[in-house]
Amino acid sequence: MTGSTSTAGKEGGGETGRTWLGHPRGLFLLFFVEMWERFSFYGMRALLIFYLTQHFLFSDRDASYAYGAYMSLIYISPLMGGYLADRYLGQRKAVLFGGVVIAMGHIILGLEGGISDGDMGLGLFWLGLATVITGTGFLKSSVSALVGQLYPRADIRRDPAYTIFYMGINVGATIGPLICGYLGQRWGWHWGFGAASVGMIAGVIGFVWCRPLLQGGGEPPDPARLAERMGGIISREWLVYLSSLLSILLCWFLIQQHAIVGWMLAVSSALVVAYIFWEAFGRMERIGRDRMLAVLFLLVINPIFWGLYEQTGSSLALFTDRYTDRSILGFNVPASMFQSVNAAYILLFGPVMAALWIWLAKRGWEPSTPAKFGLALALVGAGFLVLVAGSGAPGTLTPLLFIFLLYLCHTLGELCLSPVGLSAMSKLAPSRMIGLMMGIWFLAMALGEYAAGMIAAATGGDDGVASRDGVLAVYDRIGWWSIGIGLLVMALAPLVKRLMHIDRLNEEDGAGARG
Repeated sequence: MTGSTSTAGKEGGGETGRTWLGHPRGLFLLFFVEMWERFSFYGMRALLIFYLTQHFLFSDRDASYAYGAYMSLIYISPLMGGYLADRYLGQRKAVLFGGVVIAMGHIILGLEGGISDGDMGLGLFWLGLATVITGTGFLKSSVSALVGQLYPRADIRRDPAYTIFYMGINVGATIGPLICGYLGQRWGWHWGFGAASVGMIAGVIGFVWCRPLLQGGGEPPDPARLAERMGGIISREWLVYLSSLLSILLCWFLIQQHAIVGWMLAVSSALVVAYIFWEAFGRMERIGRDRMLAVLFLLVINPIFWGLYEQTGSSLALFTDRYTDRSILGFNVPASMFQSVNAAYILLFGPVMAALWIWLAKRGWEPSTPAKFGLALALVGAGFLVLVAGSGAPGTLTPLLFIFLLYLCHTLGELCLSPVGLSAMSKLAPSRMIGLMMGIWFLAMALGEYAAGMIAAATGGDDGVASRDGVLAVYDRIGWWSIGIGLLVMALAPLVKRLMHIDRLNEEDGAGARG
């Protein structure tokens, strides 16, 4: 198993090697941490588009641009956080630092929601979001990488482990919008944002308390170098922390400049593609090179999926609020609470899908990773078309059933792509690049989040207001395009599967790299 276990075994009272439900106990610690981080993130996200349009009175178009900029920065930040964790901090310290910073950001949002108005309030709001972005950069990629370090590379439990981990994400994502959304839209914005901060604080406390369960994984690559004092004044570790906190100011600026974020993503994506080609053709032999090309193919599919899927928090949230019959048992449910439906479906279907993949794998019938990606695109497209078909005549409210059916299609698509993609990054990349490749995976998601904001803004029409017919017209087009691209990906899947060399994964982590 990757990483040292002897020290952890002593500290943990013999925890090394012990399992629960067939998995290392450290998996369930990471489940807990990610659950509370996602509680805070999705709880706040459920309120974001409504806060911008109802509190600060942004137009739908401008709110969608701001939403896209924020969400893309959330997912681009792990690129730098993953690099700093790999090179200096190690994943454990990165997760702890990130969790503390995220909690600070949610506290700022809670204070702003209760005491501030006007330009000062908006500036403080951007500051809270920028702080959350910075903290997420450290936590998000590192906690995912820690999951992979608990297993040998060819262990058949890896895909199910990431699915279980993904369920932790969705426990938090189910509860967050229900609690934060209800408090925010019924009791006051600061109650919703404040509840999000409590969740992240709980995650940090649990992570510190149960550290021995990590079995020594995620420690700094060179502890002595990390403790070294720079200029005799400050250790390298604290220099990383302080310089990272200064990046909050950069995020504060960028979140208000969606066009600059778009250019930044375009340049970053081009550099990442160039870097992957340089690694593949400059430093690797054939097997390693083939695997990197397979990784690149999966990375291209990633933003297409998320650009469509992430209408959840923007255009779909506004559509649910304005054009859907939200009455359940006589209670008019706040629209923000429906953002928990997707996560609740994952809790229901996640174990089923994990068991299904194992059952199919034992019989040699499991679809390859690229085939699952193609299926994911087809399902997300089908979800939009179901909503369009069920919306009825103009001027009528859409039955709530079709919102639930859309979420069902999207959930099944997500289960075919997201946990499988995380697993693929961890086992196809060389061990020296795992943290960085997790960051690149989230960079691809960032590109998708930015595209999601652009798609949502396109539903706003000439006056910036998302009309019912305008939203449905956009959903009809992207639904058919998504299905078509999904079928193309499935046709290419056998070729990409050959590039992955699954049968050679038992080789040492550095296989393929030139000495």
